Amino acid sequence: MLKLALFFLIVSLVAGLFGFTGISAASAGMAKILFFIAIVAFVVVALIILFSAKSLFN
Repeated sequence: MLKLALFFLIVSLVAGLFGFTGISAASAGMAKILFFIAIVAFVVVALIILFSAKSLFN
């Protein structure tokens, strides 16, 4: 998911460089949304692993 966010960020930068501001803003928004989804998914998985490891080694 982070690769997709990075792709949209690069598309946004290139579109902004060539003056396509609408496409640039849309792809920057998508990159931001995908980045925050990836962060939330990482935190959820980290908490699941933390609690399952705590119950296994108790």
